[in-house]
Amino acid sequence: METLTIERANAMPAPTWHRLRMNDVTIELPADLEHARCVETVAPSSLVGKANAFDHALERAQAALDERTPASEAEPRAIVAAACGTTDPADLDVPALTPFQRAAAERELENSMVEAFETGMGHQAREYLEFAAGEPIVLATSPGETAHASIRIEGVDGAVNAAAIDLVAAPNSSLALTVTMDSPRAGEGAVGTRIRAFAGENAHIDLACTQTLDDSWTALDDTGIVLDRNGRMTVRHVVLGAGRSYTGLAADLRGDDARLDADTRYLGHAQEQRDFNYVAHQRGRRTTCAFNANGVLAGASSKTLRGTIELAHGCKGSEGSEQETVLLADERVENRTVPVILCDEDDVAGNHGATIGHVRPEQLCYLASRGVSPGAAERLFVTASFEEAAFSAKDDRTRAAVTRLAAARGIIFEEATA
Repeated sequence: METLTIERANAMPAPTWHRLRMNDVTIELPADLEHARCVETVAPSSLVGKANAFDHALERAQAALDERTPASEAEPRAIVAAACGTTDPADLDVPALTPFQRAAAERELENSMVEAFETGMGHQAREYLEFAAGEPIVLATSPGETAHASIRIEGVDGAVNAAAIDLVAAPNSSLALTVTMDSPRAGEGAVGTRIRAFAGENAHIDLACTQTLDDSWTALDDTGIVLDRNGRMTVRHVVLGAGRSYTGLAADLRGDDARLDADTRYLGHAQEQRDFNYVAHQRGRRTTCAFNANGVLAGASSKTLRGTIELAHGCKGSEGSEQETVLLADERVENRTVPVILCDEDDVAGNHGATIGHVRPEQLCYLASRGVSPGAAERLFVTASFEEAAFSAKDDRTRAAVTRLAAARGIIFEEATA
């Protein structure tokens, strides 16, 4: 069977040692998948925007940024001058730059939201999803408006069913979107989303994505975010299913006092693969970014989580934090976690960490003395993950999708759905 290959997906901005096999991931999909383009959208008619709303929002924000940014007559910093090639190569004071440092210096010089825009999974994955999805779904608020919407994407046998979604929150508005990827019918293929989100001045976007696909499916979840002054965005990813699941998010905190909170809950069991990439570029002053992940790995599942926060030059007063807690419920699981802080500014705070815990032999022995086998103990952890996802679901249909997948795994819990 011929395959379609997406290379360098979920790539770290600043690579680490190649021998660790963590810098990126290669995704292979059947080349003959049809494009289903079957997406259910529930939103008020007033929320449906024009196809170019996201691009126009970036252009307006860029014009306002240019007005606020006075032209500098000072000599460029050494790192910027080196990136531009305006220095004498024989000058020993010229710094040698890594590819990431060179790219960061070029972005600083351009000061362009459009040129800097990216999604977490990378351009190949974004182009694939956009081509598979066709016309984008555009949800755009009016100034001061509060709106809610939901989008549901189901697996279609032998096809890739994808949605390209643009979210634009006008100044002083609030937009909440619930996205569910589910597979209520048997089959195999791919389900994906490409999301572009822009939060204007004093605007807030709340995005909740829940993935409950069966093991025969591949999930692709790709997001790119731009936040203007005092723009806020809250993202919650709940990844419970799919044999292979890839999640990427990249954010440009361009405006002063912008804030991004991303909370990820994941579960891996059997042979499932989980791959995450979270990137935040904090460029505005006094910006805040918090990445938090919590997961359980059972069976022979594997997970890679990359988290990168760049505290860019000029982001004085900013704070960045990334934390992960993962429980390894079986000795066969494979876990990789790479939290990274990149700093090019003073007067900032950045912290990262990961807590990785095993179920200790003495704990298993205690449970066994109470009649709970190791297999049953692992099942308790998996059940707890499903129950928490059901309790926190944003709507009844998402909650039903969680309950369906749990039942398919032989897990029946009390009406966590009530």
